[in-house]
Amino acid sequence: MANSNNKNPYFTRLKNMEKTTKWLKEQRGKKAVEALKKNGFESQYISDGKTACAEILNLIPKDAKVGVGGSMTMRQIGVMDTLEKKGNVIYDHWKPGLSPEDVLKIRRAHLTCDVFLTSANAVTMEGMLVSTDGAGNRVGAMMFGPGKVIVVAGVNKVVNDLHSAFRRIKEVATPQVVKDMGLEIPCAVTGFCSDCNSPMRACRATVILERKPFFSDIHVLIVGEDLGF
Repeated sequence: MANSNNKNPYFTRLKNMEKTTKWLKEQRGKKAVEALKKNGFESQYISDGKTACAEILNLIPKDAKVGVGGSMTMRQIGVMDTLEKKGNVIYDHWKPGLSPEDVLKIRRAHLTCDVFLTSANAVTMEGMLVSTDGAGNRVGAMMFGPGKVIVVAGVNKVVNDLHSAFRRIKEVATPQVVKDMGLEIPCAVTGFCSDCNSPMRACRATVILERKPFFSDIHVLIVGEDLGF
């Protein structure tokens, strides 16, 4: 007996909606990729996180020392586990049991590692990467130092322009990040930015990469899924 759902117009519309949503994500992602290329970045659109993970591993030599910024995206797509199994040296300041001195040492190692893995808080349709840090090790390493920087961003981070990027950082990314970290910051309580002066404020250093910086090797992967905050 045939599945009655195949004759249900609502089921058909639901399937079409999924295809349409995927199509829109792909169009936006590919447009951002073309803009990034024009601005000097190596860039490509990849349909899903699993494929993105495989592509990243192809870009990392077996003996490379790899730094990882505070990125949920990298952990979502499984890069960390695979690199550990391969035996790469990984500078990960999120490992449990680290002392404050160890965390600082690892963050400094991000600036001189062979490959630095991270995400951006926003990617504009104009081909700019926009990121905000509390300590600055991530945005610092994105600009200068590592032999190669690999940036992975889900299409949920693709925005129209810089104004939209700043709004996304303040209204979407940061409240979720600090809530996840358990920090006692106003936006972690209310969900809204109040431009606070909290000692633990996470929005302290914002970097806009308008073009690929001199002496840098930056590869940006835009993934057709929602990843990270």
